[in-house]
Amino acid sequence: MLNERIICAGFGGQGVMLMGQLISYAGMLEGKEVSWLPSYGPEMRGGTANCSVMVSDRPIGSPVITDDATVAMVLNLPSLDKFENDVVPGGKLLINSSLIEKKATRTDITAYYIPANEIAVELGNPRVANMVMLGAFLELTKTVEVSSVLSALKKTFGESKLHLMPVNEEAMKRGAAAVK
Repeated sequence: MLNERIICAGFGGQGVMLMGQLISYAGMLEGKEVSWLPSYGPEMRGGTANCSVMVSDRPIGSPVITDDATVAMVLNLPSLDKFENDVVPGGKLLINSSLIEKKATRTDITAYYIPANEIAVELGNPRVANMVMLGAFLELTKTVEVSSVLSALKKTFGESKLHLMPVNEEAMKRGAAAVK
C-alpha cells in the first residue's frame, strides 16, 4: 500500500515548492491520490519555506502532516532542526550535506547525506540542487516514476524553459546515484 507523507523544506528560492509540486503532479499523472500543501515564511525568497506532500493509492483525508512524515527532505539547517522529529520511526531523512554539517540525532530513522549543492555546481547550474535531492528521493522511495516527474517538469517549465530539461534530468540522475 502506497502512503507517502513527505516534507520538503529549505529557504525560499531553493526550489522546495517545486520539488513538492513535481511529486504531486507526477502522482496525479499516474492516477494516484495526491495533496500538496505549501507553507511560506514571511520573507519568501531567503525566508523559510516548506511543503507537505502526500501520495497514496487511497483517498487522502487531510493534507496536514504533523509528526507522521515518512520522508523529510531538508535543504538547510533550520529545516533539519524543525522537521527531524516529524519523521516516523523507520522513516527517511534526506539531508543536503552541502549546507548542513550537523548529523541527524535520531537512530530510529535512516538519514542520507546528499551533497546537493556541490553536485549542482559540478553540473554547471547551482539552481538544480533541489533536483538532485528529488532524484535521491525517487531512487529511495519509488513513490512515482522518474518519467512522470520529467513529464510534470516539462509542463511546469513551458516552452521557454525546455532548454533546462537536460541539466535537470542529469541532476536527478546524480541525486539517485548519490544514494545507491
